Amino acid sequence: MTGSLRVAVARGTSAALIVVAILVATAPLAAHGVTGKDAVFLQGLDGAAIGPLMYLGAKHMVTGYDHLLFLCGVIFFLYRVTDVLLYVSLFTLGHSATLLLGVLGGIQANPFLIDAVIGFSVVYKAFENMDGFRRVLPFQPDSRVVVFVFGLFHGFGLATKLQEFELSPTGLIANILSFNVGVEIGQGLALGTILIALSYWRTHQGFVRHAFATNAIVMACGFLLVGYQLSGYVLGV
Repeated sequence: MTGSLRVAVARGTSAALIVVAILVATAPLAAHGVTGKDAVFLQGLDGAAIGPLMYLGAKHMVTGYDHLLFLCGVIFFLYRVTDVLLYVSLFTLGHSATLLLGVLGGIQANPFLIDAVIGFSVVYKAFENMDGFRRVLPFQPDSRVVVFVFGLFHGFGLATKLQEFELSPTGLIANILSFNVGVEIGQGLALGTILIALSYWRTHQGFVRHAFATNAIVMACGFLLVGYQLSGYVLGV
């Protein structure tokens, strides 16, 4: 490896670690929670508000880096559009079901534990992308089933944040459906951006060379998310 290449790799790794550090540092503010004016709006909502709820859903997904890290891992090695659509559809089906059931059906769970599973989903997908199962275990779980199951937890994570508010029953179904549609819009926008970036990166030799290290960083980020959520559960903060 030439000196200039070593410098480039070192700079790339340092930049990635800085990004991870920023994400972890801002975890209490940006992970899932609905705060500020959005929280005030939800708390005082009485009746259908389709447009605002769609906006909140899209905003929640675009700023939900744990969701995006998982989805990035899901599509990291998917080259065909049909495969991307299949896996994203499975994830969408899963998180839509538990979002609606959690809020409308009143199904509850500890949000810290649900978010810890969401963090673990990031770890799992990165491990799979690093070919961890073939290296360590004698079997490979069906990725389609895994994405759907983790989608259930991701949707439940969204539901636990809405359950923090005493939402008015007037227009509740329309509002939750609107929020879910907004989540899909935000997911589509974020995935489109990620796909463009990945497609560009794949045209360079550095993609194959740095794919393992990139997923290792994503896995480390997932472990940090798990640790943060479990510490919140133990300490009761």
